Amino acid sequence: MSTPQHHTPQHHTPQHHAPAMDLAALVGDPATRIVVCCGSGGVGKTTTSAALALAAAEAGRQVVVLTIDPARRLAQSLGLVELDNEPRRVEVPGAAGELNAMMLDMKRTFDDVVSAHSTPERAQVIFENPFYQALSSSFAGTQEYMAMEKLGQLRASDRWDLVIVDTPPSRSALDFLDAPNRMSRFLDGTMIRLLTAPARAGGRAGVRLFGAGFSLFSRIISKILGGQLLNDISAFVSALDTMFGGFRERATATYELLRQPGTAFVVVAAPEPDALREASYFVDRLSTEGMPLAGLVLNRTHPPATTGLSATRAAAAAEAVTEAGGPEAALAAGALRVHAERMTQAAREQRLADRFTSAHPEVPVRTVPAAAGDVHDLDGLRVMASALLADEDDTGTGTPRSRVLPVRRPAA
Repeated sequence: MSTPQHHTPQHHTPQHHAPAMDLAALVGDPATRIVVCCGSGGVGKTTTSAALALAAAEAGRQVVVLTIDPARRLAQSLGLVELDNEPRRVEVPGAAGELNAMMLDMKRTFDDVVSAHSTPERAQVIFENPFYQALSSSFAGTQEYMAMEKLGQLRASDRWDLVIVDTPPSRSALDFLDAPNRMSRFLDGTMIRLLTAPARAGGRAGVRLFGAGFSLFSRIISKILGGQLLNDISAFVSALDTMFGGFRERATATYELLRQPGTAFVVVAAPEPDALREASYFVDRLSTEGMPLAGLVLNRTHPPATTGLSATRAAAAAEAVTEAGGPEAALAAGALRVHAERMTQAAREQRLADRFTSAHPEVPVRTVPAAAGDVHDLDGLRVMASALLADEDDTGTGTPRSRVLPVRRPAA
C-alpha cells in the first residue's frame, strides 16, 4: 500500500512568508524623523544603527545617531576615538548630508536640564546636594528619564531632520517608554508628598500644621534611611520645586511623539533562539504601547552561495569523491562538506525565522549576512548598509532578502 499523499514528514517545517522591509524608503523619506533600534545584546544593534545613519547621511539627510548603550561600540564603528553628550560630526567624504554621533551622558543631561529650568543660585544648591549627585549618576530609571529628555531636545532642534536612537542591549531598552509614568509615580508618591507637604502648606505655619504627623514620619524614615539622607532628600525636593513637573510634561510629549507617524522602531535580532525570543518580546511590547514598528532585522545570517545543492546531496557527494580518490579529492570533498554545513546552518536559521513569522505574520523582515569580521570603519558600515537597504530581490542567489533560504516548493 502506498503512503498517503497528505502525509508531511516531521523535518518539513511549514514555510511562512514574512513581508519585505524597505529600509531604503524608510530612512530616505523626509517624513521619517525618528528611528529607534532595539534588541538584545550581541546582535549588532549598534552597528545597524550606525549603518542606517550613514546611509541616510549619504542620501542627503541631516542625521544624528544617539546611543544610550554605555559601551563604546558606536564610536569604534564610526572610526571615532570617543563620543560624549554633544553631537560630534563624522567626516563622510562625498556625502550629500551630514552625520553626527553622540553617547548619552545621563548626569550631564540632568545637569543641563537643571541649569535650563532654574536660577543659577538654585541650580548650585541642587548640584551640591548629595541626594541629587546620587540620583543623577546611578539611580535606576535616571538613564531612561534622560534618554527621553535628550531625544526630545534633538527632535525639537532644527538642525536634524533624522534622529536614530541606539538603545541599551537588554529588555530595559524600552524602559524609556515608561519614563512619564515612572516620573508621575515618583512625584505622586507618599514620601515625596510628605517631604514637600510643609513647604506646600507655607513656611512655619505649614510646619505647625503638619507638626505631629510629619515629625512621626521623619523619625520612622530616619531610622530606615538615616537622618542625613532624609535631610538631603527633603532639601533636594524643596530645591527642585516644580521642575519635576516640567520633566514629566516633556517626557510625556516625547512619548506621544514616538507614537506618531514619522517614528519607526526597528527590532534587531540574530538567528538564535534567545535573541528571537527577545525580539518577540519587543514586538509585543511595542504593539501594546501602540508604537509604529518598521520590522525585524535578522542580522548575522549565513545564506549559502548557492541553494541548488542540498546538504544531504553535498555530504553524499563528498563521500563519493573521497572514495574515488585522486589528486584533488581531498579539496573537493572539503568544499562539499563546507557547503553541506552551510546549508544545514541556513536551514536551522530559516526555521527559527519561520517560527518568529508564524507568531508575528504582519512583521516585515530583512536578513543581513554575517560580516567576515567586526565592523570598525565607514567602509564596513557601507557594506552593511548596502545589505540593509538593497532591493528585496537583489541578491544574486535567488533568495529574497526577507529570507535566509528560498521558499521550498512542495513536491508535485
